[in-house]
Amino acid sequence: MKCVIFGGGGFIGSAIADRLLRDGHELRIFERPRVEPYRKFVDGEQVEWVTGDLQSVHDVGVALEGADVVLHLVSTTLPKSSNDDPIYDVQSNLVATLQMLDLMVAKNVRRMIFISSGGTVYGPPEKLPVDEDHPTRPQISYGIVKLAIENYLLMYQRLHGIRTTILRVANPFGERQRVETAQGAVGVFLHRALSGQPIQIWGDGEIVRDYIYISDVADAFAATLSYAGTKSVFNVSSGAGMSLNGLVANIEQVLGRSVERQYLSARLIDVPISVLSNRLALAEMGWSPKVSFSDGLTRTAEWMADVLAR
Repeated sequence: MKCVIFGGGGFIGSAIADRLLRDGHELRIFERPRVEPYRKFVDGEQVEWVTGDLQSVHDVGVALEGADVVLHLVSTTLPKSSNDDPIYDVQSNLVATLQMLDLMVAKNVRRMIFISSGGTVYGPPEKLPVDEDHPTRPQISYGIVKLAIENYLLMYQRLHGIRTTILRVANPFGERQRVETAQGAVGVFLHRALSGQPIQIWGDGEIVRDYIYISDVADAFAATLSYAGTKSVFNVSSGAGMSLNGLVANIEQVLGRSVERQYLSARLIDVPISVLSNRLALAEMGWSPKVSFSDGLTRTAEWMADVLAR
């Protein structure tokens, strides 16, 4: 299958790309200008690396030529900063996705897999764990835009036959996570601990999140490619919650030493608890997470320690 991965060179995208290459898929990876391939691809791996602007009709149109399926992983904003400029969030993410969908219609590309945000589209939970039928009341621009994209995807599915699968991913962590842009608590906390800096915690540390290791996320995307059922929205999660204080305790256990904690004022954007049910993905696609949190954290810490040493 020929897959176009928009954002295929990033933390999540590169893990998905590597997983799909193992399955023998042909990939076209679309990245921003001046972004270099995350590794050297070997003989037998069918990879075309292209760069361009997601908001350019020309660039996206070229990338879509001959595609069987689109994996849309791009977000130009982060949850913590999206409220700073919601107009940019809408223009660069929502409008760009609508342009992509129109191009898919024109070029007869009839399959889309979209990464949404399990941590932000639901908002404050009414029940736990949160399943796919839970009300969606996002509290920040990032989640509002993700949910708007979801609804447009489902509209294009009804009107134009673009078969859509939406994966609401919880809080992924693992190798290649970008700590310089504060991408995820696990990566940021580990980086500070390994660098001898205090771990900064917003609030009292009792905020609970659902952390999932990156290879399990990649496996979910691989399973989605072969899914032939009727469901369109799936949570991709561990199904278990952990507080920020618990995360730090696990980091201390992996490193074999204590780390300094620095508690800061709580943030209004933070939902107190977010734990997602993954039962639908198991029932429909046979997917469930395989890597325990402790094993994933150990692997991530070893990778990051090696990166810092180099």
